[in-house]
Amino acid sequence: MSDDAIYLPEGELFRPTTLARGPWTPDAQHGGPPSALLARAAELFEDGERTFVARITIELLRPVPLAPLAVRARFARPGRKVQLVEASLLAGDLEVARGTALRMRREAVPLPDDLPRLPPPPGPHSGQASQPPWAQAGYDAFHNRGVEHRFVAGSFVDPGPSTDWIRLRVPLVAGEETSPLCRVVAAADFGNGVSWVLSRNDGYAFINPDLTVYLHRHPEGEWVCLDARTHPGPHGTGLAESTLYDERGPIGRSVQSLLLERA
Repeated sequence: MSDDAIYLPEGELFRPTTLARGPWTPDAQHGGPPSALLARAAELFEDGERTFVARITIELLRPVPLAPLAVRARFARPGRKVQLVEASLLAGDLEVARGTALRMRREAVPLPDDLPRLPPPPGPHSGQASQPPWAQAGYDAFHNRGVEHRFVAGSFVDPGPSTDWIRLRVPLVAGEETSPLCRVVAAADFGNGVSWVLSRNDGYAFINPDLTVYLHRHPEGEWVCLDARTHPGPHGTGLAESTLYDERGPIGRSVQSLLLERA
């Protein structure tokens, strides 16, 4: 399969390339690409050009196979100022992931010049290029070929919080420019991976069955920064949260529920 994009459009279907694959098996996708594909559907759905996706929640219902996907979208709540759009990914007749987007009307609202603004972390070009330790899994995948990582704090090999700039290396869908929203959603799924506190070497797994992204403004540029940390709980659950930045400053936040397991 071509590796010039993550998905190839084929009529009404989207065929994943090798760059959609995840680290655990070459037969299933990483969470980032299908999440971004759902975000694309939500922002392009009817009337999307006049709205802003302020929040999107992705539910990864089961491992997303490396197979052509159909995308379906509908209004759960139409509205002039606030809308809810539901989108689904189907492999054949099986729904494998779904997303709900909160869209708001776009309108210029004057703001004071002296609002406090949180500065961005050091930029991506000051960071250290890195790949996850599992990047050499023996096959091309999203985590080792589809994106580029630049850490300005923490690293893949050290436990605890980290600050990681992430950039898509290729378009999400062949033949079209990837939207800022899709770039953010694709990157945000790395939050638990870059801020792990429970080691895989000790038999732990920390799987996120969901991802929620909140934005307060449009992201700019190719790079998305995650200032990420993970909070494990004693009952087999946890939470990963990330403050999101572009090179201008903060753009929002993402959260992931975690299913904790130990072999």
